[in-house]
Amino acid sequence: MNIVITGASKGIGFEVAKLFAAKEENTVVAIARSEDLLKELKNACIRENLKTKIRPVVFDIENPGKVKESIKNEVVKYIDSVDILINNAGILVNSPFHEISAEEMMKSFHINCISPAIIIQELLPLLKKGQVKHVINISSMGGFQGSVKFPGLSIYSASKAAIANLSEGLAEEYKEEQITFNSLALGAVNTEMFKSAFHGMKAALEPKDMASFIYDFAINGKKYFNGKIIPVSSTTP
Repeated sequence: MNIVITGASKGIGFEVAKLFAAKEENTVVAIARSEDLLKELKNACIRENLKTKIRPVVFDIENPGKVKESIKNEVVKYIDSVDILINNAGILVNSPFHEISAEEMMKSFHINCISPAIIIQELLPLLKKGQVKHVINISSMGGFQGSVKFPGLSIYSASKAAIANLSEGLAEEYKEEQITFNSLALGAVNTEMFKSAFHGMKAALEPKDMASFIYDFAINGKKYFNGKIIPVSSTTP
């Protein structure tokens, strides 16, 4: 399989990339902005499987225009079809709403929704040629309708709700091409982002735990779900 993962340099994305890269029949295009952290990912994958086909791509998705211009060219250097796309990259602003700047709002929506949407748009021709054809947009329980909300996380939650809702719309729009779109609304996982949102707290799940779920869902989830926003949470937060 050919798998594309954004936000692959740390946390959940790092662990998901490792799981896919452990199978030598998989080619994993791992996208993140940190070259050093991507080197750590590649080395970790090689230690587990000398024949790994992990392909690091240093790319910052903050600028949607740059994503539109370049992301497909970066991906087709390594693969000519996409079986699984996991939009995992994200950013969290933790500030009182009245203190959040317009620039922070734009950055949040660019990284959490607009750039992932453009990545999907640009990779659609490759997805149409894939076998699995499963797009997973990583959302958050903060963006899940009816969930508990927390002060300081309003813009983060809104941007994550947007990418989740996009998944519903695209599932309907591309069902004739048999491309499946789902969104996983993740709950508390012991990542840097969680720690920045909830200071001093420790989540019950580690990134490896959630990565295992996402890995299995990416492969098998389309058999059971399409256009769904699925909460993946055992605690609040």
